[in-house]
Amino acid sequence: MNDRKTVLVTGSNGFLGRHLVPYLASHGYKVIAGSTKVSTFTDTNIIPAVLPDLSTPFDWEPLLKQSQAVVHLAGIAHTFASDDLYDSVNRQTTEALARAAYHSGTHLVFVSSIAAQSGSFSDRELTEGDTPQPTTAYGRSKLAAEQAVQSTGASFTILRPVVIYGEGEKGNFAMVHKVSRLPLPLPFGGLKAQRSVLSVENFCSAVAVVLREPSARGETFIVADPRPLSLPQIIVRYRKALGKPPPWLLRIPERWLELFLKAAGRNAMWERIGCPLVAQPVKLLALGWNPS
Repeated sequence: MNDRKTVLVTGSNGFLGRHLVPYLASHGYKVIAGSTKVSTFTDTNIIPAVLPDLSTPFDWEPLLKQSQAVVHLAGIAHTFASDDLYDSVNRQTTEALARAAYHSGTHLVFVSSIAAQSGSFSDRELTEGDTPQPTTAYGRSKLAAEQAVQSTGASFTILRPVVIYGEGEKGNFAMVHKVSRLPLPLPFGGLKAQRSVLSVENFCSAVAVVLREPSARGETFIVADPRPLSLPQIIVRYRKALGKPPPWLLRIPERWLELFLKAAGRNAMWERIGCPLVAQPVKLLALGWNPS
């Protein structure tokens, strides 16, 4: 890249930011790493910028005037927050950033979530053309943020990634991988539901594609590895990557496991391991994305 572009990344010290910031820097970008904590990056192409608590107002324009694009990762997820706090951080802050981007002429890549489009499972394959039907406060706040971005007049691209795995992962994948390391029989061998997943490396390359391609502007993209996996497949792959022997997966009938989890009040867990959620990145692949 001959003309070194500057990209502001919010949430740079989070799980995604710790991967995305050095990835962009290694691909020819100068990166302003914005975070509420002091940045630990050492690359000279990465410039730290301390942000305040994003539930409070903030003047984005000084940072945006230094940037040709901003990738907005910061937000609340994997936590039990009130609807008001989700709205304040995920919707209001994003809207304020988008308005500032409009005034600064800065392109905004907003990292939303598949939760803005669907609940934790879907009986049919999801596409960007489906009417969004979020079922959680988190998902509703992300959809509201998408709609706010679109209303500001700013140049934007919206990404809806599925659950992401990689070093430093949180949430569902962190729990699955923790269980996968146990030297015990696991009762998941009978599960067949396919789930779309996304490696953090493929997430980073997707961001790079939409930053590079002008035709990504004004568009919304599902981001997922092209091949969905069942929970047993995820466990087998993970243990293989660790150099461990194959897992001992008991083929307990799906219905038994479903009834047990629901009786224990773990309906949400059943929906995430026993029900399908497939979202294919057709639009992103057509744009030239080449996931590994």
